[in-house]
Amino acid sequence: MPRTFSVHDTVFVAADPSTVYQHVSDPALMGRWSPENLGAIPAEGPGTATRVGMVFDGRNKRGPLRWTTRCTVTAADPDRLFRFRVHAIGLRRPWLPGPIATWEYRFAAVPGGTEVTETWTDDRRGWPDLVADTFDRIATRGHTFAEFQRKNIRTTLRNLKAQLEAGPTTP
Repeated sequence: MPRTFSVHDTVFVAADPSTVYQHVSDPALMGRWSPENLGAIPAEGPGTATRVGMVFDGRNKRGPLRWTTRCTVTAADPDRLFRFRVHAIGLRRPWLPGPIATWEYRFAAVPGGTEVTETWTDDRRGWPDLVADTFDRIATRGHTFAEFQRKNIRTTLRNLKAQLEAGPTTP
């Protein structure tokens, strides 16, 4: 079976695109919704405004494992699009460079709120399928990363919707 390089899901959030974008485009907040990410620290320090070229280190967990990724924002179009690329990984600090993944969030105004689409793209194009499949199944306890990320995306979007619809929060 050919490798799946991209998966996505969409959710309706009863909040305007500006509010949703403000929250999602602040990488430090992702830990509030993601089942795997614990948040992030911008290279320029906390409170750094999100912009194309901004670098941040994401802290992550899966079961007892913990690791850090280095990411760079590649799109920051307020109320419409936020995208970043993951390009280094390591345990305490991201020391191993290489194309890993791209995460994208699209925001579309719809009656009563915002349609949010989250997309994960596997950037490990140079990996042979057999090697990627074997690595993925070990790292995710039996799944490909596409299957694993599909579930994570669904959980993240569900949590984002619940939190933003629960009432006012500050990014």
